[in-house]
Amino acid sequence: MEIKVKDILIIIILFMLLILSIIVALSLGTVKIPITAVIKGNLTIIEKTIIYKIRLPRILLASLVGMALATSGVVFQGIFKNVMADPYIIGISSGASLGVGLAINFGLIYYWRGISSLAFFAFLGAVITAFFVYNLAKTKGKVPISTLLLSGIAISFFLSALVSLLMILDSGNLQKVFYWLMGSLANSSWQEIKAILPGIIVGFLIVYFLADNLNILLLGEETAYYLGVEVEKVKLLLLLAGSLLASMAVSVSGIIGFIGLVIPHILRLILGPNHRILLPASALGGAIFLIVTDTIARTILAPTELPVGIITALCGAPFFIYLLQKRKVNFK
Repeated sequence: MEIKVKDILIIIILFMLLILSIIVALSLGTVKIPITAVIKGNLTIIEKTIIYKIRLPRILLASLVGMALATSGVVFQGIFKNVMADPYIIGISSGASLGVGLAINFGLIYYWRGISSLAFFAFLGAVITAFFVYNLAKTKGKVPISTLLLSGIAISFFLSALVSLLMILDSGNLQKVFYWLMGSLANSSWQEIKAILPGIIVGFLIVYFLADNLNILLLGEETAYYLGVEVEKVKLLLLLAGSLLASMAVSVSGIIGFIGLVIPHILRLILGPNHRILLPASALGGAIFLIVTDTIARTILAPTELPVGIITALCGAPFFIYLLQKRKVNFK
């Protein structure tokens, strides 16, 4: 599949929108800072402290989490050949959250060169869940939408129940864990950016390197095999990379749903199915979407802050219902 001039222009537009969203988000909050001051850098000492120690790390973390979740959504939709696949809907995020919850509950929190053990346990939980859901939903070599959604939702509820149990057992951190489960970037820091950045870079590079193979897989696994694709090896690498991306996001932000469903679907309608362009476009779109929704979450009821997962769910759930209605899924 060729990349068209139109596709490049859309990528440029998305990049410009990302820069604009960052600038606007930096200016908004309990303390409003003029956009002109943000652009020119004419800031007071207090404004510099607010921007560089509070808002900028949060906005950059939001962009990384949004990129990871949207890219992960593209990958899972490609593997399952199903536009309804999403790390939140099929239970991957819940698996990652259980991994983090177990690590917190058993005191397995440590850092190695700035990388948190929580990211590792989130990845482990996400991978195990991804393999389990895939094999549970697989029927005669295919993954039908009905079995995929039912398997993912069932596993997600089960894992969420286990996480809730961990919350009760560790009631001292109940409110903190609750906000984390709802999806929140309230505790953002430069340390968390450093902790997930390597994993996100590695995950994105793997899936982008395999973008052509992902395009061929859309033709069917048998066709892909005869075209020289090592199908099972590629699927395994993509599954691992997609789980890595989702788990990096969950390890710092908790469960933020529907980004991996909404953003790839919209951009696929605009750009088509070519993963060479769909992957970077979705990454940019996911970053923009989460920056905007997180800005809304922290300003709409200021000084009270909403978990950003509530805002993304309010946007994504109706979209999910629309897709279900459009595809006329029969759960009977």
